[in-house]
Amino acid sequence: MSKKNIIAVNSNKKVTNSVLLGAAFLMATSSIGPGFLTQTTVFTQQLAASFGFVILISLILDVFAQLNIWRIITVSGLRGQEIANKVLPGLGVVLAILIVMGGLAFNIGNVAGAGLGLNAMLGIDPITGAIISAVFAIFIFVVKEAGKAMDKVAQVAGFVMILLMLYVAFITSPPVGEAIVRTFAPSEISIFAIVTLVGGTVGGYITFAGGHRLLDAGVSGIESIPDVTKSSVTGIAVTGIMRVALFLAVLGVVSQGLAIDPENPPASVFKLAAGEIGYRIFGVIMWAAAITSVVGAAYTSVSFIRSFHPKIEKYHNWVIILFIIVSTVTFAFIGRPVNVLILVGALNALILPLALGTLLIGAYKKEVVGEYKHPLWMTIGGGLVTIIMGVLGIMTLIEQIPLLF
Repeated sequence: MSKKNIIAVNSNKKVTNSVLLGAAFLMATSSIGPGFLTQTTVFTQQLAASFGFVILISLILDVFAQLNIWRIITVSGLRGQEIANKVLPGLGVVLAILIVMGGLAFNIGNVAGAGLGLNAMLGIDPITGAIISAVFAIFIFVVKEAGKAMDKVAQVAGFVMILLMLYVAFITSPPVGEAIVRTFAPSEISIFAIVTLVGGTVGGYITFAGGHRLLDAGVSGIESIPDVTKSSVTGIAVTGIMRVALFLAVLGVVSQGLAIDPENPPASVFKLAAGEIGYRIFGVIMWAAAITSVVGAAYTSVSFIRSFHPKIEKYHNWVIILFIIVSTVTFAFIGRPVNVLILVGALNALILPLALGTLLIGAYKKEVVGEYKHPLWMTIGGGLVTIIMGVLGIMTLIEQIPLLF
């Protein structure tokens, strides 16, 4: 087992709790981006109260994916691409390329979302808002304690989003009773919605955000398992609370028979719910969701190439900054390349089964985890998620490719 494998969790409980909470919120806020807001709004509009069932199933799949990936990464003391290369030489490079491609493409959308958030919040031009947001994100990685700064931004933004979302959900007076019933007895089921939600919350770089953050903070080894499990479940819970709150807010608007603007569904919901103040609240939530996704996408994507060259490892914060600059410049001068986003979105659905399947194999290799024994129930649960998302991901890719031509 490598030297990293025997590093124990920091004995300072205050520091440990801060790191664990930071990793949880980094993963959660990375998954709560502009796409998250739009997807949840659109699917609630289509499925009404039955969307609760989609949320329930997606959260169950999320939990099995995250529990496995976070544990295997921290027990081994290795990043995802390093484990993949030990499972099959060269596989880590393939996984890194997919992660970086997806992270860069989606970060263009995240930067755009940040610009739209400032536009709704303060009336700033979207491109100007995107540039201001990018400068804010870059500043996080310029400061001396970049990791701690990133943790704090993720936590504060996460709490602000949750509180504002719960407020809007409350004032729309949704039919909570019906939502609870339809969560367990849906009148309509959408497989596409389930695939989209799972891909959006644990697809691509998001799957590794928390685990890689814990490694960088020195949290690894078998001794860390209880805390790592708590951190991963906390991240999924935060994502779940946000999705349920937004679901109820949209359901409250839909149940009143109000028409949602298809050009900007989530903004329309907030405006219908609380007028001009609601629109400003949407701006705050959109910006917070987007800026944390910009930070999470850049940080995690670069973490996949850090081990490929000593120079990248040494100057990884500057590589992260370059990643953010490229995303921003692309949006400012080219816009959001729709065709690229469609293709990468389809490929993103395949990254989860590839990554999870690879790590599950690594969990049974001594050169990866040493004497650690991975629980059978986690292997079975993770294996089922791998198969389900692999099949559905391929189906999605086949459907999306013709749209490019």
